[in-house]
Amino acid sequence: MEDLGSGALIDLRSLGVDGEPGVVDSLRAGVDVVSYSGDKLLGGPQAGVLSGSSDLIARMRSNSLFRALRVDKLTYAALEATLLAYVKQDHAAVPVLRMMQLSPDEIGKRAKAVAEKLQSSRLSLEVIYGQSVIGGGAAPSAVLATRLLAVSCEGLSADEVSARLRASNPPVIARVEEGRVLLDLRTVFPEQEQFVIAALQQLTR
Repeated sequence: MEDLGSGALIDLRSLGVDGEPGVVDSLRAGVDVVSYSGDKLLGGPQAGVLSGSSDLIARMRSNSLFRALRVDKLTYAALEATLLAYVKQDHAAVPVLRMMQLSPDEIGKRAKAVAEKLQSSRLSLEVIYGQSVIGGGAAPSAVLATRLLAVSCEGLSADEVSARLRASNPPVIARVEEGRVLLDLRTVFPEQEQFVIAALQQLTR
């Protein structure tokens, strides 16, 4: 048995991520049962998934604990929709894969457009080269090239800017590196950019 954690169902090398084993890789290597998450790199609802030998999976399903630990119907429905997207090879329908497919140039253009909508003598915005960190428990060392929006505000430290962004409604989660607040629009849907702009505008009020 192997616990993969992330549960990648496609070859992540096609997205620029190396060294992250997939479910199929483990099963082809002879692992009898693989456990992994329904969320993370799989991109579905939070759940635990088991794949492997049909007789072993059947024995697990017959265990009295299965009824107590099984997920609800809504989780099954969300997981089914996610897996169908994989079957249809409609990877753009899976948000985490859609985000990972974005090129640095695409992200950079969006970051520049956001910066151009913010005019303030106190606010400094710069589009810089950087890396998207793919995950913690899933693909902990994997990164993708990206463009970052570096933010600073006169009269506020980087930690203060970050705290104010987190306190906005909805919260905007940034990271602080080398005294600068960095926003990675890879993890922001285009229709959500208005909330990022509104949160940044609030910094100067």
